[in-house]
Order: sequence, then structure tokens, then C-alpha cells
Amino acid sequence: MGLENEKSDTSIIMDEDEFNRSIEPILSKKGKVYSAPPDRDPNDINAHLKIGFEDVIAEPLSSHSFDRVWIGSHAVFELIKFIFYRLLTTLLAVPMAFILGLVFGVLSCIHIWLVMPVVQSLLMLLPSVQVVWRSLTDMFITPLFYSMGKSLSSIQVKTTEN
Repeated sequence: MGLENEKSDTSIIMDEDEFNRSIEPILSKKGKVYSAPPDRDPNDINAHLKIGFEDVIAEPLSSHSFDRVWIGSHAVFELIKFIFYRLLTTLLAVPMAFILGLVFGVLSCIHIWLVMPVVQSLLMLLPSVQVVWRSLTDMFITPLFYSMGKSLSSIQVKTTEN
């Protein structure tokens, strides 16, 4: 009944034709080599949606349900979440991709062909507008505020307690 230690000699007999002397993996010649699935959210835009059962339903140490109830509710939660996500993405993914592609295409066109030319034109005109604005300010606003400052600086306020 216990563990028995046995020593056995194992040998592999291979023909020279079948023996692979190259460094390449054997699986790459026979079929597909499976790798990790691609990360569909490489910038972690939806990190807040990585939610698990324990994040939603958490039992404190003082109260626990039966283990089978906990396991069953966990299985139902994951199954329903998986089914509804698949169902909703099947129904909404293509129309939403179409609408968002249209919206971002229109926004890109407006930004490239309308907004940026106007901004660049204004940036080219601003140095001359700045000279005109500075001269108008120096002629009208600066003397006004200078004289108001001189006249109001002579006012003295004293507070006394009764």
C-alpha cells in the first residue's frame, strides 16, 4: 500500500533517420505551436472592469454559507457573466464599432481639415494682434489704472474700537 522505490533501466532505441539533430523544437515541424493569447487591453484602459466573484460577493469571517452553496453561486456568477457578455457583444459589437468608427472618422476629419488650419492661422496672426493689443492697452487702459491707483492710494482707513 505504501510507496515502493523501484529502480528500472529505461532505454530508447531510435533510428538515425528519426533522430532530430537540429535545435528547432519538434512541435514546430509537426503542427501549431500554441502561445499565450494576445492581450486585448495592453494599455489597461479597462482595468476597473477586471472584477471577480470575490469582489462582488464577500463573506466575512464571522458568517459563512455552506461550501457547496459558495461554489455553486460562484459557478453561476461566472457562467451568467460569461454568457451575457458573449450575448451582448454578439448583438452590439458590430453596430457599436460602426457608429464609433463613423464618429471618430468625422472627428478626425473636422480636427485635421478645420480646427488645425484655424489654430495655425491664429498662431500666425497673433504676433501682429499682440502688438496692436499692447499699444491699445498702453494708450487707454494703463493711464486709467495708473491715475486710479494714484488717487486711491491717498485714502487711509483707520479702525477704532468703541
